[in-house]
Amino acid sequence: MGVEQGRIDDYTQDGTVDLRGNPVRRSKRGGWRACSFVVVYEVFERMAFYGISSNLVLYLTNKLHQGTVKSSNNVTNWVGTIWVTPVLGAYVADAYLGRYWTFLICSLIYLSGMCLLTLAVSLPSLKPPPCKLANIADCQKASPLQLGVFFGALYVLAVGTGGTKPNISTIGADQFDEFEPKEKMQKLSFFNWWMFSIFFGTLFANTVLVYIQDNVGWTLGYALPTMGLMISIGIFLAGTPFYRHKVPAGSPFTRMARVIVAAFRKYKVTLPSDPKLLHEHNVEEYAKKGKFRIEYTPGMRFLNKASVKTGTNDPWMLSTVTQVEETKQMLRMIPILIATFVPSTMVAQINTLFVKQGTTLDRHVGSFKIPPASLYGFVTISLLVCVVLYDQVFVKIMRRWTKNPRGVTLLQRMGIGLVLHTIIMVVASLTERYRLSVARKHGVVESGGQVPLSIFILLPQFILMGTADAFMEVSKIEFFYDQAPESMKSLGTSYSAFTLGAGNFISSFLLSTVSHITKEHGHGWILNNLNASHLDYYYAFFAILNFFNFLFFLFVIKFYVYKVEVSDSLHVLTEELKVMRLRADDEQESSKTRT
Repeated sequence: MGVEQGRIDDYTQDGTVDLRGNPVRRSKRGGWRACSFVVVYEVFERMAFYGISSNLVLYLTNKLHQGTVKSSNNVTNWVGTIWVTPVLGAYVADAYLGRYWTFLICSLIYLSGMCLLTLAVSLPSLKPPPCKLANIADCQKASPLQLGVFFGALYVLAVGTGGTKPNISTIGADQFDEFEPKEKMQKLSFFNWWMFSIFFGTLFANTVLVYIQDNVGWTLGYALPTMGLMISIGIFLAGTPFYRHKVPAGSPFTRMARVIVAAFRKYKVTLPSDPKLLHEHNVEEYAKKGKFRIEYTPGMRFLNKASVKTGTNDPWMLSTVTQVEETKQMLRMIPILIATFVPSTMVAQINTLFVKQGTTLDRHVGSFKIPPASLYGFVTISLLVCVVLYDQVFVKIMRRWTKNPRGVTLLQRMGIGLVLHTIIMVVASLTERYRLSVARKHGVVESGGQVPLSIFILLPQFILMGTADAFMEVSKIEFFYDQAPESMKSLGTSYSAFTLGAGNFISSFLLSTVSHITKEHGHGWILNNLNASHLDYYYAFFAILNFFNFLFFLFVIKFYVYKVEVSDSLHVLTEELKVMRLRADDEQESSKTRT
């Protein structure tokens, strides 16, 4: 294996290599220089993704003639798939191809889906004829072929994002060496600035692209994000000479399954009183492979039985302490993962019901007509402002008080986000209650006509959503990356994507269920005519759901134990290696003396 020329202490200590597997120097690769290509890619990718998703509910309603519940559920089901497939992409990256090649292959699949989608909205034969009837139910529906091509393109795109979303942020974080103090501090800010940068693409999508789709045409509105994605892939490739890479460590699911199976097969075995008697490789063996040994922890004692020596080396009967601790780390995060499902369900409302609300209001500012989906831009602006204030003001103030380099812990930051989500739905419920009262006052309930209120009455719920994202979404992706074992970082990052997917599927389930139940028992809460609906009740239901979810979150974090810093583990390993080398030297001296 080749080694780049340079000082030994300049080489990264976290096991990163170049594409050929050679050790790399931190002065030549990685750091913010490499991250700049990754971040710029994400700006364009977010422009492409949100250029499709932000206005999708209106395309399904206005062009494919679907009702409120059906169009909203089609959006959340697709977005849910977008955020669930990263689990598979992370598995492929961690087990077989590595993050770089998984990302690159899936980017091409993503691009092919975008190209097909652009054709689907452009060719007249692939969409039903225009319809201006007030009742969408009376319009001609899209044919099976038209639906097949459109949704086929959407789900090809979803397969592609399954390999890009969990790996691009992980590739970015991999450019910082945990064992170098300066880079470790830079990594603490990476996810804040990562979110700050990528939302510029989101802002462009939710303003310029949404306006083009509503006022110029869907062909250009979809062609531009397709071109943007093509440019972003080129930018990512241009940064290849500067990237650091982590070597695939094998299937994380298999390693976890072996630990769980071994523990169950040895459930009657008694654990030794001394943890050093458990099965583990020596420090030097890990050091040779560029991997990290994880020290024994007493939690989840049952899984420790997988490391009890019983005279067999069968991997389904015997696991190392490190493998057991890796499994513990991934399992410990699952209750936190579940607690993030409800806020992810709230996020799903932005592209569906929040946008549909906007279509009922006065959207004029002079002669300019505001696209309803463009209000998502205020989520982005709010998030950008809050991330900067958080990183530059809040963290610095809290560091002096808490002595924590992050200001507050990741779970505390999540908790603030959960409280904000409860407030958001209370505000949304009160705003909708006022909108409905004005609709009744002006007699536009039955007709479903425009309510004489400015669309800007919805601004508080959009702005608060961006503020909540600055706490919840940023800390979520950092938490699942940070707390995952070194060999399972892509899988850990996919947890944060999976929670968004689960939230969208929960949104679909709740929307269908609540719509069905309320229709059967009197007045429907969610109808095609929003002026005759009761979204205020639905949002109040969400506020209650958020409150109980927050209580659940407080319960689970009481039992959560943060994993040991990997840099602290390095210190332990270094000391152990020194002791072993001193012993070896003493033995050599003793043998020479005896000779």
